[in-house]
Amino acid sequence: MALGIVDLQPWDADAGGDLVAHYRAQGYAIVRGFFSPAEIAEIGAAIDAVEAEAAAHGRSFRHGNLAYRLVDGDVRMAQWPSWTNRVLDAVRLDRRFARLLAPLIGDDLKQIINQLHWKPQGEGSGGDFAWHQDSRFRRPAEAFRDLGDTYVQTGLAIDPHEPLSGGLRVVPGSHRRGAAMAADGDVLANPMDDAALVAAGFDPASVVDVALDPGDLALWSPYLVHASGSNRSAHRRRFYINGYVRAAACDRGEWAFRHGEPVPLPPQPSLVHFDQLHERPEPHYF
Repeated sequence: MALGIVDLQPWDADAGGDLVAHYRAQGYAIVRGFFSPAEIAEIGAAIDAVEAEAAAHGRSFRHGNLAYRLVDGDVRMAQWPSWTNRVLDAVRLDRRFARLLAPLIGDDLKQIINQLHWKPQGEGSGGDFAWHQDSRFRRPAEAFRDLGDTYVQTGLAIDPHEPLSGGLRVVPGSHRRGAAMAADGDVLANPMDDAALVAAGFDPASVVDVALDPGDLALWSPYLVHASGSNRSAHRRRFYINGYVRAAACDRGEWAFRHGEPVPLPPQPSLVHFDQLHERPEPHYF
């Protein structure tokens, strides 16, 4: 596989219409077949290798910006796996991302999120994500300017991503209200509660399920209200998330593209979310 060389396939935003217009109006969009089945097979194998490496630690582990989060010995999340996995690094720097995002946020981009999620099987297994907006995690706030117009989150489906497997659920148009959800309480492993939507002034009947086949890509705004439920399917559910931001509007993150061209990771990690990066650069458990 030659990641970064394959031509971008035509995209089709859910609900029809132009992808950019749909994204700006609804706060999310979907690109069908962003990566081919052969590519997804290789990416999936790379994700499985990261999972095995994380599981070998037996508990949550960090080295620089690379972090593995385990819950009761199960791997739930990996942050910045691209530091150790060449395939996942190639995916995040694939020129298809630069070409897709240029009309939305330009072609000089930093990256804030490089993350893997594993959704365990079984009702009540702790794989839920409560209703939230990603904007609550863009801290410190002064490091992220004009967040709604300069940042795009992307999620690549490795396995079928559907209601049965605990797929993404969104409130279309919710991004237009800015920071509308309470920013307290844990998101990971907390179930969706429609009462939280009602309290924020949203109608639960407006919720849309984002259905993705392997290789499909979802894009969403940092202000889009979203959540996901338990994986009740017969298969595992892996999701590769990469978040990009217009470089001039952000003081943190790793460079991803300059003028649309990939920028490799530097010799030493840059400050992203781990505020103690320079005080605790050594490998450690947490």
